[in-house]
Amino acid sequence: MSSPEMDNPLIVIVGPTCVGKTEVSIYLAEKLNGEIISADSRTFYRGMDIGTAKPTQEEQMRVPHHLVDVTNPDQTWNLAVFQQNTQAIIREIHLRKHIPFLVGGTGQYIRAVTNNWSPPTIIPNLKLRGQLEILANERSKEYLHQALFLLDPEAAKMIDPRNVRRTIRALEVIFSSGILFSSQRKKGLSPFRLITIGLTRPRIELYDRIDQRIYGMFANGLVNEVKELLNSGFSPYLQSMSAIGYRECANVVSGYITEEQAIEEIKRKTRIFVRRQFNWFKSTDPEIRWFNISEQPISDIENYLHLYLKRPLNT
Repeated sequence: MSSPEMDNPLIVIVGPTCVGKTEVSIYLAEKLNGEIISADSRTFYRGMDIGTAKPTQEEQMRVPHHLVDVTNPDQTWNLAVFQQNTQAIIREIHLRKHIPFLVGGTGQYIRAVTNNWSPPTIIPNLKLRGQLEILANERSKEYLHQALFLLDPEAAKMIDPRNVRRTIRALEVIFSSGILFSSQRKKGLSPFRLITIGLTRPRIELYDRIDQRIYGMFANGLVNEVKELLNSGFSPYLQSMSAIGYRECANVVSGYITEEQAIEEIKRKTRIFVRRQFNWFKSTDPEIRWFNISEQPISDIENYLHLYLKRPLNT
């Protein structure tokens, strides 16, 4: 027997950074009486506006937004906290007879909701993390990743060996709970009727948009934003400050690198991040309806959603 919530839609909009998710989601939410839930793991944090390309106050006034500016940079919002809050907000939006839009490029946060994962609610073990970071520095990132592979091969296959933070988190979960990190990612039955829209552009055009955004961030005061965070007592080594651009700008503030060097490093890391995003959301995924928004008008997406929302279940 189906869940009573199965006919409650959840529109999910995914795609790489800078593809245009914010503009498209706001337009569609206005047309469809929707509310937007951010699935970007850095827009949660107050004071981190420019470097996260957070929706502006004007954009947030056009459509209700959720999970933006909900905590301070020194407070960690893990996957379990995000999932619990998001599921509660979706239900509240349904009670208002509105349509929830889950929008973002953080793959694991999207999948935690759409695939109904069971992430462990483990309190961060800072001492253990520190020990694992030392091990990664003394031995290598690859050594740490190999340790994860021996303990949980499935998790290791899903994590890029260069992504030390995620490797450490996986090991932390295993050591703290005795539960395999991969076990949290078993696909469950979604309590919502999912409609997933993927946005894409030609790669050259996407990279040009990324470059222009990065230049704009620096022109709009990203270095000063990071300086204010540091002056407020927030460490550049916080998990929140691992967002691309923040530690690079912290190094500019400290005089270790120039703005030009920071810009080039941010470009490089953003391109790597884009490739990881395409690994989360593949063009061959039958559950995602892709739109090339360089060639197709937003009205095509709107028309598709209107048709889909009118379909009966199981069609």
